[in-house]
Amino acid sequence: MELRISARTSKVAALLVILALGGAVWQRPDRAARGAAGLTAHNLCSAVFVAGGDGQSMFEQSIAPLLGPAARFMAFRVDNTHRRVEATFARTVSVSAVYVPGFGCRLEQNGNQPAPHPISIIAPAAEVLEISPTDTGLANALTRLFDERPGEPLKRVKALVVVKDGRLVAERYAAGFGPDTPLLSWSVAKSFTNALLGVLVQEGRLSVTDPAGVPEWSRQGDPRAAVTIEHLLRMESGLDAPEEGAATDVVTRMLFTQSDMAAFAAQRALKIPPGSEWEYTSANTLILNRIMANIVGGGAEGMRAFAERELFAPLRMRGVTMEFDGAGTFIGSSYVFATARSYARFGQLYLDDGVAADRRLLPKGWVSWSRRSTLGVGYGAGFWTNDGTGKLAAHRVAEGFPRDGFFASGNLGQRIYIVPSARLVVARFGYSAPPDFGIDDDIALIAAAVASHGT
Repeated sequence: MELRISARTSKVAALLVILALGGAVWQRPDRAARGAAGLTAHNLCSAVFVAGGDGQSMFEQSIAPLLGPAARFMAFRVDNTHRRVEATFARTVSVSAVYVPGFGCRLEQNGNQPAPHPISIIAPAAEVLEISPTDTGLANALTRLFDERPGEPLKRVKALVVVKDGRLVAERYAAGFGPDTPLLSWSVAKSFTNALLGVLVQEGRLSVTDPAGVPEWSRQGDPRAAVTIEHLLRMESGLDAPEEGAATDVVTRMLFTQSDMAAFAAQRALKIPPGSEWEYTSANTLILNRIMANIVGGGAEGMRAFAERELFAPLRMRGVTMEFDGAGTFIGSSYVFATARSYARFGQLYLDDGVAADRRLLPKGWVSWSRRSTLGVGYGAGFWTNDGTGKLAAHRVAEGFPRDGFFASGNLGQRIYIVPSARLVVARFGYSAPPDFGIDDDIALIAAAVASHGT
């Protein structure tokens, strides 16, 4: 299928849209176009072949909002026979992505290593659909979460699972989605990176105080040699790798124009001493993912098997897809696909202090350490927190999201909320509009779930 560009589209208009893609794009319009085409090709490939969605509707709901005005200049073609998607921006720049069973989609780029061998993953079992709460307050909050209201930003919530005291107490899905639908994580994947690192620490194969040991930083006198695992996980590495959402920023280029994302991230200079300031960037996470890959070994296949054996299987998370770049590194900043119930099971692991079925997967104290804010900012080690000093954390607490709560969060409103004091986990996924991606509705639901009794 193809989203067609008007024949009247002029080169001038195309350039104006490229300019709108991000700051200083006028310096490298080709870079902006490639980033937009790369995002479209990759994400649409995953939406169709991993999540089983319709190409046109998935583009309109989950990709066009990220492209903004540039979306009208994007054309795409879905090749179902070869499980491939090609995206073209303004008829000038084309990028393609291809699906490999068990490993999702990756961009076709020069420098890619051979694709991993396809594998079969255990599909999620069809389960009872939509458990409706009998608690009036929780039921009303659930309605508020899903219902669209005229004049307000689009919510497009696709899946919600509420688990309290270890019991599934509420569940709802949008049309076309269900308990077996894989959902894109976006930056919820950073919390999976936290978990996989925690497993390696539990096994004695890694310490968060270790120097990152990045080969690109090994030259004598390189100040980046002071960067530790913890600095990277807590977003305080000091690397000059801003993530601003612009079409030509470092992270956009890393994710959608680079075959070896970690190597690209590791080339960034140090702009401030490690540990002195907090700055969110997915570049840190990709460097961590390569460090983990070197410890685990076996490339994409080795990391996939490690995650299945040590994390997904103990948690009964079926049908999880991890995606990898052209160098075989897990894109643990952005690309996990799982069902809403599997995401809730992941959250339950953190509610239960890293223990699943009487087996300790994460080190004792790991969860408390992970949800402790960094430098007073409401972000811990791969999770957003409520114990920081910022206005947003204070607002969440004031509106009913308890102070001990923390959450994994991704673009367009992908979230896993964990509230230890209420024994509560909420998994909420969708394609919600900025600037807040529906978080106030989420907080209202959390407050209602905290106050609820039974189902």
